[in-house]
Amino acid sequence: MIRKTFGMLRFWSITVLCILLCLLLILVLERQVAEKGPTVFGSTYMTMNNPYFTTLNDSIRDSIEANGDILLTRDPAQNQERQNQQILDMIDEGMTVLFANPVDKNTIAPALLACQQAGVAVFIVDTNVEEAVGVISVIQSDNYRAGVLIAEDLLRKRPKGAEILVIGNQSIASMTERYQGFTDRLEKEEGFRIFHQIDGVNEIETANRVMNSYLEEGGEPEVIFGLNDPTALGALAALISNKKELGEILVYGVDGSPDGKRMIQKGQMAATSAQHPIIMGRTAAALAYSYLEGDMVNDQILIPVELINSDTIHDFALEQWQ
Repeated sequence: MIRKTFGMLRFWSITVLCILLCLLLILVLERQVAEKGPTVFGSTYMTMNNPYFTTLNDSIRDSIEANGDILLTRDPAQNQERQNQQILDMIDEGMTVLFANPVDKNTIAPALLACQQAGVAVFIVDTNVEEAVGVISVIQSDNYRAGVLIAEDLLRKRPKGAEILVIGNQSIASMTERYQGFTDRLEKEEGFRIFHQIDGVNEIETANRVMNSYLEEGGEPEVIFGLNDPTALGALAALISNKKELGEILVYGVDGSPDGKRMIQKGQMAATSAQHPIIMGRTAAALAYSYLEGDMVNDQILIPVELINSDTIHDFALEQWQ
C-alpha cells in the first residue's frame, strides 16, 4: 500500500513538473516573440515620381502590414548613389528583407553586396540587375513580351513599314528587354527602321522636354515607342503642344497606366503593353514570407503582360491599375 501510494505521488509529481515546465517554455517563447517584435522590410524604387511604383509599393505594404510587420520606403529620385546610401541606412534600421528597383542595373552592386554581408534577403522587383549578388528572386513583368506585343500592333497598323523613334533609358534592364523584344520582332520585316533613339529618359517631364527639343529641331517621326508610359505620355504632350496631327503619328508605351488608357480611349495613343503592379507586389511579398519561413522560392518570376489598344480598351478599368 505504501509503495503504491509512493508511486502515485511520484507520478503526479512528475506530471505537475512537466506541466510547469511546459508553461515555463510557453512563457519564454512568448517573451522571445514579444522581444523580437515585427519584421522590418525595406523598399526602394528608382523614383516615386511615377504612379506605377506607388501602386507597386502600396501592394507590398498592404501584405506586410496585414502581417503586423513594418515597411520602410525610400525614394532616391533617379540617383543611384543616393539609393545605395538609403539601402545602407535601412540596414542600420534593422531591415531584414529588401525589395529593390534599381536606378541603374550595374551600379547598385555595392548596396547588394552590403545586404548580403548583413544577412538581408534581396528581392528585385519590376526589372533586373547585372550582378545578382545576394538576390533571392527577381519578380518582374515579361518585358521582352511587352516589346513583342507593341511590334505586332505596329505591324497590323503600318504593314508597309515606318520610321521609328524610341525614347527610354537603357541603363534600366526592363527597358532594355522591352526594346529587344520590339526590335527582334521587327528584324525580319521590311520597311521598319529605328532612325533615332533618345536615351537616359524615363519620366514624363524629361520625356516632354527632350521631345519638344527634338520637334523644334525638325524631327518628324512616324512612330514613337516610349519604353514606359511616362515617356510615351511626355512625347504625346509635346506632339500636342507642337500641333502635330496625332492620327498620323502612332505613340506606344508600356505600363497600362490609367493615363495611358485614357489616351488610348481618346484615340491619341495607339497602344500600351499592360503590366500588373498590384499582382507583382502581392507576389513579391508572398515570396519574401515564404523565404523567411525556410521554403524554397523561384529565383525568377515573370508576370504576364497584355496589349491594350482601341480593340481591347473596354476590357480594362480606366481609372485604376491592373
